[in-house]
Amino acid sequence: MNLIPILFLHLLVLPAAVIPIGVNYGTLGNNLPSHTEVANFLKTRTIIDRVKIFDTNPDIIKAFANTNILVTVTVPNGDIPSLTNPRNAIRWVNTHIKPYHPATKFHYICVGTEVLHWGPQNLVDNLVPAMKVLHAALVKTGMGDVKVSSPHSLGILLESNPPSNASFRPGWDVGNLAPMLQFLRKTKAGFMVNPYTYFGYSPKYEDFCLFKPNGGLFDKATGKRYTNQFDQLMDAVYVSMKKLGYPDVEIIVAETGWPSGGDPQNTHANPVNAAAYNGGLLKKVTSGAGTPLMPGRKFETYIFSLFNENLKGPSLDEQNFGLFRPDFTQVYDIGILRGPQELPTGPSGPSSRPAAPAQGKKWCVPKSNATPAALQSNIDYVCSHGTDCRPIQAGGACFQPNNVRAHAAFVMNSFYQSNGRHDFNCDFAQTGVITFTDPSNGSCEYRA
Repeated sequence: MNLIPILFLHLLVLPAAVIPIGVNYGTLGNNLPSHTEVANFLKTRTIIDRVKIFDTNPDIIKAFANTNILVTVTVPNGDIPSLTNPRNAIRWVNTHIKPYHPATKFHYICVGTEVLHWGPQNLVDNLVPAMKVLHAALVKTGMGDVKVSSPHSLGILLESNPPSNASFRPGWDVGNLAPMLQFLRKTKAGFMVNPYTYFGYSPKYEDFCLFKPNGGLFDKATGKRYTNQFDQLMDAVYVSMKKLGYPDVEIIVAETGWPSGGDPQNTHANPVNAAAYNGGLLKKVTSGAGTPLMPGRKFETYIFSLFNENLKGPSLDEQNFGLFRPDFTQVYDIGILRGPQELPTGPSGPSSRPAAPAQGKKWCVPKSNATPAALQSNIDYVCSHGTDCRPIQAGGACFQPNNVRAHAAFVMNSFYQSNGRHDFNCDFAQTGVITFTDPSNGSCEYRA
């Protein structure tokens, strides 16, 4: 666990100018800032240089005009069949793209989202024809610089482990994905996938999912060792493409991320894991290291997502994938914001740790509105991840008062003090808060 601050120190020395990173900008919240505020924030305060939205909301599109931020828009799944008609495709382009081009820098049009996964068959059958007709419409209207693709869940894979054994599912492979890859090669567009290691999480492979040091998995057929699941999944996609004859088509990470909070049973949805995954992801995709089977390759990547969205569901996990809260404060820090934190002047390396705040001592305690269930979840998480929780056990110095709030306060602070004292170390899915007042009580002393 103490390796997480080291991860950030390595990450933060990357110059902002060489980090092309994107984000999915969802809007399912009733407390989100205006689109103009969002566009200005991304342009002036972050290293994010591209966004992907899940519709063609004209207010969002106009907000990003003249920002130099690349914008990818999405055709709703239900509109796919109509776009196989050239006249409809021209009309769609003239309505949703042409009025805002080139002031808004359109990058891609995503035709649907995970169409093969969700169906129905009518949409699956019309997907590639619609992509071809829409591309022709863009060329005909003088906007051939805008590319066309379609994101896929990794449900398109029949196997992914080991990567050498990977392949696309029969039926989709030759019937849908081969024609799509042929189109993408011809138009020099990328094949979009959504590799979420979060949904394949198991406690046994936590470090493997989160870019933490681990023994890795060995693929005997290729002689390659995989030290993280992201590489494994990306190489599984690559092998599947290669088996169809398209290893040269670019692969785009259209969605990936990790929630900072979730339903009580999903204790792995927490800000520390989210920071570890997204921080490791950012370092990986901007390093140029590539994967074991694709060395030296960079991947255009869109983190999911920009904001926590309080109207998503049905699970709390879905509401907590954001890098930022609606007030633009970071849920955790992975170096997305511009500023001195991106380029520390001191040395970095395994022996370096973030300095203590200059303003004095700080402690981490529960927010006043944190529920007992959430605080118990915090206790369970912290005590299972290396923090000494003996002081809150019977007979310990901090056992009294014997209630969840008091016990949570002690262990949350212990975790915060041991793991770098960043604000994100005290987030606990928005149930923790920093205080400058010493919460120590009698013989129960809180570290600072």
